[in-house]
Amino acid sequence: MADINLQEIHDLLIEIAYEAGRLMLTATPSYLDSGTKKNSVDLVTETDRAVEFMVSSRLSKAYPSYSFIGEETYVPGETTLTSAPTFICDPVDGTTNFVHAFPAFCISLGFTVDKIPSVGVIYNPFLDELYTGIKGKGSFVTKKANGGGMEKLKLPLKKEPELLKDLSTCLIGAEWGSDRVGNNFDLKCKVFTKLAASKENGGAMVHSLRCVGSAALNLALVASGQQDVFWEGGCWAWDVAAGWCILEEAGGIMASGNPGNWNPEVDSRAYLAIRGAPSGQKEIVEEFWEVVGNGRLDYKS
Repeated sequence: MADINLQEIHDLLIEIAYEAGRLMLTATPSYLDSGTKKNSVDLVTETDRAVEFMVSSRLSKAYPSYSFIGEETYVPGETTLTSAPTFICDPVDGTTNFVHAFPAFCISLGFTVDKIPSVGVIYNPFLDELYTGIKGKGSFVTKKANGGGMEKLKLPLKKEPELLKDLSTCLIGAEWGSDRVGNNFDLKCKVFTKLAASKENGGAMVHSLRCVGSAALNLALVASGQQDVFWEGGCWAWDVAAGWCILEEAGGIMASGNPGNWNPEVDSRAYLAIRGAPSGQKEIVEEFWEVVGNGRLDYKS
């Protein structure tokens, strides 16, 4: 990685993210040509395609020898993540939110080397919030300051994050996903119920569950320390590559969403993110895995 200028890549991805944001904000959700990929909740819009085309065009011009993986041009069985320097793009993460004008959608731009998330840029144009990270250099959020203007803050937002005690003290991010039948859906229903249920009924009684509607923004919230945990199955490398880098640079960790694997691959499709804390991360992962139990999230690429 010594001959790869991560700072230069980071700066270009920020430029591209802002351009993508302008494309999103000039679209009118009620007039979008929305099609479906898999079912009525797996949406794709013309904006998704237009943003990805712009991103891939700019990156291929700037770095013609690097690989590119994008959600809208992904081909099952043909597109694979390798150890080569690779840009990974979700042009509009949270497309359902975008179509409904719900203000939690973003562009997610990741860069991996040897399959390791090394640069991450996530931009929510509706809120004008930019999350960034470079491996070994920390992660940040740039957003509107209370007194006007913009401010850049180091993540996590709290200088001294609280200890992680147990799941009953945690705010959990979780998503239903687009698969609403089968074993994966049944397991999610079981886990969600057990997380929310009272301890008298055998549950973890977490503070609450939050469905933001964007895996990238969920990871940004965990990196910020505004969410303690994010558990997800069914999303893809383009959903998590950018947020993964930002999370780790903020002191967070990423384990597998399935019990027993502390070192998941970027494209493993089952993830468990834990915020930065002086202690308790390992214990929270193990407690969460106990909730999952013998079940297993299993998604085909």
